[in-house]
Amino acid sequence: MALSLYVLSLALRTTANGSRPRLVRARAAWTAGCFFFLVHVASAFQFYHHWSHAAAYAATAQRTRELAGFEWGGGLYANYAFTLLWLTDASFWWRGLDHYEARPRPVEWAVQCFLGFMALNGTVVFGTWAVRWFGLGACLLLAAMWGFRVCRSRPGSPL
Repeated sequence: MALSLYVLSLALRTTANGSRPRLVRARAAWTAGCFFFLVHVASAFQFYHHWSHAAAYAATAQRTRELAGFEWGGGLYANYAFTLLWLTDASFWWRGLDHYEARPRPVEWAVQCFLGFMALNGTVVFGTWAVRWFGLGACLLLAAMWGFRVCRSRPGSPL
């Protein structure tokens, strides 16, 4: 659910062209996606790691060993950063649509690149079979939408 809302929000933003109603829907999807991600994190810590950072670190290290061939749990800290960043970004968006949309492009790119990198890793690399395909499809869809938007914004583009 979190990934679906994440993708929906980015798709709405990509196609908004300044439309306030579409940006309002994008913000709602972004916030709801963040909420469902927080539920996901809380559920993982409650039911799998029993609120133990050490257990979560060990599980991350084991999964990394299974997929990458080396044991390292440091990705857990990247997950913490992802959680904090998404929550901060969603909160910042509620300060106002204009304020959010006017933030410096390097900040927007840094936020979206990190969140996208983590979403890609969490779904395509570390996800189960169905999640992996959904994540890959979502990434390809967003890339196509972004590419179409870039092409359309160029003067003389046939799109």
